[in-house]
Amino acid sequence: MKVFLSGGSGFIAAHVLDILLERGHTVITSVRSQSKADAIRKAHPSVDSSKLDFRIVEDIAQEGAFDEAIKIDGLEAVIHTASPFHFNITDTKKDLLDPAVIGTTGILKAIKKNAPGVKRVVITSSFASIVDGDKGNSWTEHTYTEADWNPITLEQALENPSNGYRASKTFAEKAAWEFLEKEKPNFTLSTMCPPLVLGPVVHYLNTLDALNTSNQRIRNFMTGAWKDEIPYTGIFIWVDVRDIALCHVLAMEKEEAANKRFFVVEGKFSNREICEVIRKNFPEYGDRLPGKEVKGGGYDEGGLFGWDNSRTKTVLGVEFRGLEESIVDLVKSLKEVEK
Repeated sequence: MKVFLSGGSGFIAAHVLDILLERGHTVITSVRSQSKADAIRKAHPSVDSSKLDFRIVEDIAQEGAFDEAIKIDGLEAVIHTASPFHFNITDTKKDLLDPAVIGTTGILKAIKKNAPGVKRVVITSSFASIVDGDKGNSWTEHTYTEADWNPITLEQALENPSNGYRASKTFAEKAAWEFLEKEKPNFTLSTMCPPLVLGPVVHYLNTLDALNTSNQRIRNFMTGAWKDEIPYTGIFIWVDVRDIALCHVLAMEKEEAANKRFFVVEGKFSNREICEVIRKNFPEYGDRLPGKEVKGGGYDEGGLFGWDNSRTKTVLGVEFRGLEESIVDLVKSLKEVEK
């Protein structure tokens, strides 16, 4: 298929790009700068320019940002992973909520207007659009599924940046489904709702200072920043970046994935478990890691909510990687970044 991938240099999107190319698709990807396009091109020297091309979209939160970029002859599918880049938050609504919704609805409007051949759209959402933050981690009687929606209100969203982030993901995904219902476009929609995403970075696009938030905790173990105390894990469920990337591509390829949400989760983890994986597999970091007597980083005593990933497994047919494989490959990739 001929696919438009937004935000091709992002943590998840870089893996989506690799999987699309491996599976024989033609990819046109948007990036924020020519330097990002050059880096991706250089890393794929054997890929012909007819199979990989670029569009520069500097600010996806601008109205009409994708209007020209999406005008591609023969375009059949869109995978939208890009998130607005404005996180220096002074005004939660203006800096976080509006860009998230505009970035999502903007690309859907552009597809309907300028890419009538597109039949399938896949959007990266988040567990943030599923979880009820007021219930906390110890809502042990509940099992989260794709039927759950974060009940956060606009008033709650404006209380603090954390609420603002969760609300931005919720409102953006809801706006996508509302667009589908009201506008009745030619395309179907699938949304991906991962929790914490761990796993190897594409090293040529990264520095240790510019790591995605979820992988910073592994960097902090490697650098000795957490030697004296293991911080609270926070969110206790995760998925490997390569698995969530593959789910995006499979949702695009499989007709039975049309018009469905996918809660893409492998299982639970703790910061302490990550520490022990690094200790076991990378003895060279032993003097930087917290000793086994150091407190913190375990599970809540009150237990943890449940999760159901059966739709992802049944419809998409994904077999998830385990935590040890994910962390080992991530540490190896960060060592490449250090070089």
